[in-house]
Amino acid sequence: MRPGDGEVLHFSEDPTITEFVPHVAATARVPGAYVWAVDAQRAPAYWFPRECPRVLTWPTASSAAADVARIIGPSGAPRLHAVEYAWLERMRSVQLYAYRLPAALFRPFGEPEPERLRGEPEPTAHVAEVPVRPLGPPELVADLFALHEEAGIELRVLPRLWPLWDAIVASTLGFSGIRLRNALPPDR
Repeated sequence: MRPGDGEVLHFSEDPTITEFVPHVAATARVPGAYVWAVDAQRAPAYWFPRECPRVLTWPTASSAAADVARIIGPSGAPRLHAVEYAWLERMRSVQLYAYRLPAALFRPFGEPEPERLRGEPEPTAHVAEVPVRPLGPPELVADLFALHEEAGIELRVLPRLWPLWDAIVASTLGFSGIRLRNALPPDR
């Protein structure tokens, strides 16, 4: 499930949205009211139940081969996504929808990356500051596990995310953590 040309996506468990209105997200780390969406590259980060904590990592041009081998491992996958066992049933049963939105109403939005990744910032999302109507009805997103498999993304299931998160943020890999406040507490 990725956007087509001229589109961005918004993922939701609510199939009744007829218009997206700019708002300050409860999890916002930046000021401003926005409608949030993602492009094709970022879409896989949202192939999860909305509140599911997840850790995402990928090699960058400056990643050390040793970090790739140690954290991503021998799978050869271009990305690694990880969730906790507690979320498996929810991933199987969630009714997730994708809304296709007109990309022309959005601008790239880049959040600060860790110091080692500085340079030309990549957008982490796309935002609109005006109300946005979907291009059509929402589409039910298919099997989340199959989406990962078809995209060649390794999906790792762990008792807790924190040991992997700690290893990733100390590495040279690119990374993102989404909804980590919902993860089980660290077992330290």
